Amino acid sequence: MSANGETVGKPPPPPGPSSATRRRGRFWWVKWVLGVALAALLIAEGFYLWPRLHESWQSLTEIHWGWLAAGVWFQALSMSGFGRVQKQLLRAGGVDVSQRKSVAVVYGATAMSVTLPAGQVFSTAFTYRQTRRWGASPIVASWQLVISGVIATVGLALLGVGGALLVGNRVGPLKLILSLAGVVALVWVGNYISTNPGSLESVLRRVLAGVNRLRKREADHGMDKVEEILGQLESVDLGTRDGVLVGFWAIVHRFADVACLGAACYAVGADPKLAGLLLAFAAGKAVGSIPFAPGGIVYVDATLIYGLTVAAGLPAAQAVAGAFVYRLISFILVAIIGWIVFAFLFRTPQADDAEFEKEFEQRRTV
Repeated sequence: MSANGETVGKPPPPPGPSSATRRRGRFWWVKWVLGVALAALLIAEGFYLWPRLHESWQSLTEIHWGWLAAGVWFQALSMSGFGRVQKQLLRAGGVDVSQRKSVAVVYGATAMSVTLPAGQVFSTAFTYRQTRRWGASPIVASWQLVISGVIATVGLALLGVGGALLVGNRVGPLKLILSLAGVVALVWVGNYISTNPGSLESVLRRVLAGVNRLRKREADHGMDKVEEILGQLESVDLGTRDGVLVGFWAIVHRFADVACLGAACYAVGADPKLAGLLLAFAAGKAVGSIPFAPGGIVYVDATLIYGLTVAAGLPAAQAVAGAFVYRLISFILVAIIGWIVFAFLFRTPQADDAEFEKEFEQRRTV
């Protein structure tokens, strides 16, 4: 207000940045944070292992390069095997995807899982988003994630049981039977529901009617959504051929990873016992599933070294060197390749990313 009572207009604010500029200004730091986090992980790994590597330097300087190359090949075969598992599960849901695309997603998801804080959440969301983009329905995409995770977990348990049996430990057959029966039952129930959606629909209709009665709504309120989900589930049909191929490639995935650990030990001149190798591998992977630190840094290395020393019968120096070579291949090399694949194939944002992220969060919280 001026002295004579007239309103003095304020000058217009300067034009704000465009949406593209705001987006760049808001997220420009993400790639730098990821790069710094990866570098910090690699440096921390080196600092942790350096005192032990100093004792194992002789083993590393006399490394057998042929076995090292074999370890890299086995790890690539393991990653390819998991890509085949994903490919076959999606095929059972009516989604055809090339092996190249499937393996690329496996590498990208693994890189996120082993290098980012809460990496499992990011990698699962990334895989879900890509499978949805390939044409998978929300049910098929979620089903693929659940089944592949169950298969990987059961395969790891069976490796541990096998190693315990080889060293002569008493392992109750009930554990083995329950593990196998659980997978078979899960697959059978999924196939039965997909081929007999009417039986599940009648049960869900009754349950929904009871819930709606409590909420004082019409009995069939929300039934259209249930029918939509059942329609998607009906498209899942894991036949005998797909089931056999999923089991075969799951075995390839796990045993090739074990072979990579064995090749790493042979590369440093060690001669590990097979049973101890299985136990050390199973223990390392089991401990690595605990999300204390990205990639299980420090505690996975310590578990591998202890397992190779106690169970596989390696001297401490060779156990440290073998664990280091294995982690160099299965952790550092795979993470580097995964981020390179992500940068070239998946870095560009897509218009439907936000929609799929919201969809994944809703399903994760159910």
